[in-house]
Amino acid sequence: MKTFFFCITLFLILISPLRADEGMLIPSLISAFESDMKAKGMKLSAQDIYNVNKASIKDAILQFGGGCTAELVSNQGLLLTNHHCGYSQIQSHSSLEKDYLKFGFWAKNKQEELTNPGLTAVRIVRIEDVTKLILGLGKTDEASIQTFIKELTSKAVAGTHYEAEIKPFNYGNDYYMMVKEVFLDVRFVGTPPNSIGKFGGDTDNWVWPRHTGDFSVFRIYVGKDNKPAPYSIENVPYVPIHFLPISFKNRKQGDFTMVYGFPGSTEQHVVSSYLKFIIEKERPARIRMRDLSLGIIDAGMRGDDKTRIQYSAKQASIANSWKKWIGQIDGLKRLGAVDLKIQSEKKFEEKANNNADWKGKYGDVVQKMNELVASKIDFEFQYALGIEYFSYGPEYFKLIRGINDLIINYGKYKDKNEIQSVIDKLKISAEGFFKNYDETIDKRIFDLLTIEYFSQIGNLSMSENEIIALSTTIYSQSVLTNKERFMLFISNYTDSSKSIIENDPGFLHYTKLISKFRSETSPAFQSFNVEMTTLLKRYVEGKKVMFPNEKHWPDANSTLRISYGKLEGSSPADGMMYTEHTTLDGIIAKYNSGNPDFELLPRMLDLHKTKDYGQYAQNGELWVCFTGSNHTTGGNSGSPVLDKNGHLMGLNFDRTWESTMSDYMFDANRCRNVVVDIRYVLWVMDKYSGAKHLVDEMKLVKGKSKKS
Repeated sequence: MKTFFFCITLFLILISPLRADEGMLIPSLISAFESDMKAKGMKLSAQDIYNVNKASIKDAILQFGGGCTAELVSNQGLLLTNHHCGYSQIQSHSSLEKDYLKFGFWAKNKQEELTNPGLTAVRIVRIEDVTKLILGLGKTDEASIQTFIKELTSKAVAGTHYEAEIKPFNYGNDYYMMVKEVFLDVRFVGTPPNSIGKFGGDTDNWVWPRHTGDFSVFRIYVGKDNKPAPYSIENVPYVPIHFLPISFKNRKQGDFTMVYGFPGSTEQHVVSSYLKFIIEKERPARIRMRDLSLGIIDAGMRGDDKTRIQYSAKQASIANSWKKWIGQIDGLKRLGAVDLKIQSEKKFEEKANNNADWKGKYGDVVQKMNELVASKIDFEFQYALGIEYFSYGPEYFKLIRGINDLIINYGKYKDKNEIQSVIDKLKISAEGFFKNYDETIDKRIFDLLTIEYFSQIGNLSMSENEIIALSTTIYSQSVLTNKERFMLFISNYTDSSKSIIENDPGFLHYTKLISKFRSETSPAFQSFNVEMTTLLKRYVEGKKVMFPNEKHWPDANSTLRISYGKLEGSSPADGMMYTEHTTLDGIIAKYNSGNPDFELLPRMLDLHKTKDYGQYAQNGELWVCFTGSNHTTGGNSGSPVLDKNGHLMGLNFDRTWESTMSDYMFDANRCRNVVVDIRYVLWVMDKYSGAKHLVDEMKLVKGKSKKS
């Protein structure tokens, strides 16, 4: 019997590391998971990962541009992030004469590094649990809570150059304050060409096996006191508290991996009927709208280099979620996610209704959430479609938002010099807008998306022929759809110009629809969202109270988080087995397929032919990408993937298509994050691009891992 129990125990120990770990953990609470992480191979302590009183890994992790993650890799403020995270900056610096998208860019020295107005990088100084302070108020109205939050954040940063914000976690069951250091001068250092940074294009996006060198390089500059400062020629490279050493050690399946970054959003607690709505209605409708836009943009980009440069960033932004949603729907259906939700809800209700104390608190919450979806979910549908139309539809809508201040506040400006200053700024902004604008493409997008939008939201006030006629008028007459007309209008803006713009056909169309969206659709959606959040707060509380032994973690909300797992492949479907890494040989094989998404410049072919891999190879192979069982989502793009010693193994940049459902439901057998190996990144810098001076800035940790 003792032998039997020993064998069972040994079996459980042996298989436990094979389980992928769900969850995005708050770094300040990581000590609770330290023993489990060490059991899976980690050699770090919790204090090494997160520490307020001395340097720790957290000090090398930055939120990049508000929507991605980056990491410091040198004592001169050098930052690595994804190619797609820096894509708008790469595109903005590109032109037909300087086509950095197609050929790449590498600053030979710090004087050649390029400025990026508005781009920021944010370091988290500390994270504080302020739940008791806020909930201890005894007030539930949002106004009182926000007033107190403002007082807390002001007090937390008084006398410092830091900023602070407090966010609700678990739908308001918990509150955490993030004290932040915001760097304002982030310069563009280098990027590989699209044939590396976007290798595979839409064909490979969200798909494994992957061979994309998805990285770009930036540098933080600061004042001479090493504190954040606006751009100045006098600024100097930032000397960080901590930067990440580079792991050159051989990798193998089963190695411990940790992702440290700023995941954007997950919705693990949504009710079954809501998930059904996402799968069957909301996502398909949004996919359809993006299908239409991409069909026009892709055709234009294929036909002309100028259009390719103009629309590259826009196309990438639209296509990324479009393909993700397609995979997300498929994954959720394959998993039977709605049925699993229903089973979970039944378990919750049974637990609540079998206990007198819990019944009153939690017994009806699932029912009420499903009833709310049944009665008001159309408000969210209309809101989602509005976001698609107004944010990803016709480009000229953005121009209107830019001139609204002048239209509304013209009479409030004090003198002609002030007015002229505003107009001059608008003209500069308009130059940037029209640099990346094509009237013909925008008109085609207007035609198709306006018809689709009216059809989806059930607004049949205009026929298709009427929409086409309106479009012809807007794009032939509106001051908003043509650079010459707009510049002439804005340059001669006077008191009478307001009536001209208010009767402009393009302005009239936009303002009529956006007014209804803001006055009816958005408030109705916000009201629905508040009601659902109130119920979700009670639902999550019930889960934690009634199922204390289950693993609970707060949904991602763009705050600093940690996930851990291991380097491993997967078997996402019957008869399908994915290996854990890809190599340069796979790039060449894809190139030979003839698919234009696998285009290469000649240098890559030459380097592959000579096998000039230098110190970056492992057993004669140049690893390009690998997968890990780390729970990630949007915002984790650019996140460092760290080994057991906290050294940089690679940059997280994607998930496999089967994994995109993890925003709603994590499946340990399928969900894998995709990483570009740091050795490939440095090989591209050194051997491919001749930017070894950047590699020389970094601390390389070499040596081979012991055989298991």
